[in-house]
Amino acid sequence: MNRRQVLKNIGLGAGYVMVAPAAFNLLQSCKSEPKNEWQPVFLNATNGAALVHILDVIFPKTDTPGASELNIAQFIDSYMDEVADDRQKKEFEAGANAFALSFKENVDKELTDGEHEDFEKAVAKYLGADKETRDAYVKRISATQDPEAPEVDFDAHAGSYAYLATVRDLGIWAWKNSEEVGENVLWYDPIPGVYQGCLPLEEAGGGKTMSL
Repeated sequence: MNRRQVLKNIGLGAGYVMVAPAAFNLLQSCKSEPKNEWQPVFLNATNGAALVHILDVIFPKTDTPGASELNIAQFIDSYMDEVADDRQKKEFEAGANAFALSFKENVDKELTDGEHEDFEKAVAKYLGADKETRDAYVKRISATQDPEAPEVDFDAHAGSYAYLATVRDLGIWAWKNSEEVGENVLWYDPIPGVYQGCLPLEEAGGGKTMSL
């Protein structure tokens, strides 16, 4: 089974299951790529640069590594180029373009002119929306994907929400499974021992999730 087949189930949004340890190969291959020289291979240059900003908003550097340190944008772009099926590619590209349109409406700037605080505002509008608004976005998205439903006009806001939710889901998966986070942030035991069901918290990673 080739890498594309193994990774095919690492998909978009909540409707897909992120599995397959072999995906680590693609994730780790992005860690050494020079950040300043990176050019996206799937997204266009403008949407690729915006993806970096979006991920820096969602995964900022704190006392743990941020998205840029782990090259998560490079991973997502490579995943879309090498692994995603045609439908996933089409939806992701459409979502990136929808975000570009809504960005201009939300902050009155083109993507290329946006600063970090502009991306913070744009991301918060969708991922920080109340449940009623999020449900309306999902309903709108579902209507556009139903071949038997009446034709629905394109909605850049719903498309932006779907895109950002997908970026967040893939970003969480990549962050948790990166080598840096797995070994230095999560509870990491390179040689797991026998199962012990009852341990003091300090002997069980101090409450941290165990790195797989």
